[in-house]
Amino acid sequence: MTSRPVLGAALGHKDLATHRGWLLEAPRDVELQAFVDAEVLDGDWSGLAAETAKLLDGCQGRLGIHGPFWGFTIASYDPEIRRIVTRRFQQALDVCAAVNGTHVVIHSPFTTWGYNHRGMYPADADRMIAAARDTLAPVLARAANMGVVFVLENIEDKDPADRADLCAALNWQALALSVDTGHAHYAHGATGAPPVDVFIRAAGPRLAHVHLQDADGYADRHWQIGQGTILWPSVFAALAETGTNPRLILELRDKAGVIPSARHLQSLGLAE
Repeated sequence: MTSRPVLGAALGHKDLATHRGWLLEAPRDVELQAFVDAEVLDGDWSGLAAETAKLLDGCQGRLGIHGPFWGFTIASYDPEIRRIVTRRFQQALDVCAAVNGTHVVIHSPFTTWGYNHRGMYPADADRMIAAARDTLAPVLARAANMGVVFVLENIEDKDPADRADLCAALNWQALALSVDTGHAHYAHGATGAPPVDVFIRAAGPRLAHVHLQDADGYADRHWQIGQGTILWPSVFAALAETGTNPRLILELRDKAGVIPSARHLQSLGLAE
């Protein structure tokens, strides 16, 4: 094993057994995707969690989950919605407790619409912070006690600094930054955001998590690495500059591309 960063993957439950041998090759980080849907979180998922623990027995990497995100924002102006979102994140922490997870991915509330309308509604910035604080405060306090970090992933973000500013306003308690390479590449190609490496550099020492996927700058493709147009040497150079050790999670639509993606980045001398 070299000093190059070690890749992990975001996997559905059925994919864990298929990739177990690869996961045991090195201390590869794992992100569970089986606990995203409301139907799972509201049901009895204890058996799923127990089976997950068995499948990952012997794996030495860090473990986390993708948190729920469908149909809501972490900074809703509706207090009833905020209560629902808080409950969903509490459920995510219940899962972490059951599987010994230490990260939860949550989605950024920043939108292209919001970026293009800055200044037209001056109260919006403070209103968003207040809404996010109301949603997240009880969850983050519990996460801190558990040793779990919520990582805030860019979605439509056009300004890479927005998420950091929000986290700073929330005092960074149990919060860190995530960069999704495909989301950043979409924002660069479709909305005029900076390129992917700038998103990485903007996160700096607060970077704790990266979703690695390839794309074409038009949409959120989640393609196998090498099938899109992301300039991977620039991404990994930026990662090295941060001086951090983020979870590098291959998040692909087709899980059959996980190992080929890892091998592609290995062939470029960028990762293991």
